[in-house]
Amino acid sequence: MKTLIFTVLVLLSSPSWAQLSVFACEPEWASLTEELGGDDVSVFSATSGLQDPHYIQARPSLIAKARKTDLLVCTGAELEVGWLPLLQRKAGNPNIQIGAEGYFMAADYVRLLEKPVTVDRSQGHVHAAGNPHIQTSPDNIFKVAEALAERLKQRDPEHANNYEQRWQDFQQRWQTAMKQWQEKAAPLKGVPIVVQHKNWIYLTKWLGLNEVAVLEAKPAVPPTVKQLQSVVEKLKQTPAKMVILAAYQSPRATDWLVDKTGIKKVVLPFTVGGDNNSNNLFKLYDDTINLLLDGAK
Repeated sequence: MKTLIFTVLVLLSSPSWAQLSVFACEPEWASLTEELGGDDVSVFSATSGLQDPHYIQARPSLIAKARKTDLLVCTGAELEVGWLPLLQRKAGNPNIQIGAEGYFMAADYVRLLEKPVTVDRSQGHVHAAGNPHIQTSPDNIFKVAEALAERLKQRDPEHANNYEQRWQDFQQRWQTAMKQWQEKAAPLKGVPIVVQHKNWIYLTKWLGLNEVAVLEAKPAVPPTVKQLQSVVEKLKQTPAKMVILAAYQSPRATDWLVDKTGIKKVVLPFTVGGDNNSNNLFKLYDDTINLLLDGAK
């Protein structure tokens, strides 16, 4: 019995059992890290699929998690600007400060779209760096995955071979899935849609959807009835098949439009965990395409 207990203690104290602690700001990056890290990582997600990542409180429980983490994986591009800097400061963890090896911002590895020429408060919630909602395109996920695999190897060189093997496996499965998604989503090319908020540019570009109207005249500012009525008038001239919104968003403006026009309402998961069918990255895109195809009928 004593021998068994000693053996267990030795195994638990062995470096091979030590997991890299990862703090992910959003569910998509938590899911991607788990794909690439497997048993070598312990991943915590600061937000869920039903939360707006712009508006999170740097509460004590998050600070405690950030204080002990080895790697911070977030979107960047000012998406978390309202809470992440405070979290970093309060945590006091040198691993996750700007420029540190444990500081990883996904937006640094893709080309951001919709960069504004000028930025001021009158424009609403505009991101100076460009649109940060990069996870709505699998092409972006692929680019981030390649960079993240390298960062995992840097932070945990003892398990570098494991990370490389998982990256090779992931890229093969992801490329196969992307080809299948493109083929399945072919009927969506050119389909006219309305969006509630300007957070779908990477999705519309990837699938070739035609965004004909936006309900929010200014990003993150609820539209007035007058503004919604202008969208109704526009749709009389340029009809759309559906109006889409993210699962975490209030449907009030969309429901108003649906009531006035009869247009189809499509609630997309937006990220992992946004609905019951999207519990990993692969299923996120499966579900998104299925919902869009149903809306286009």
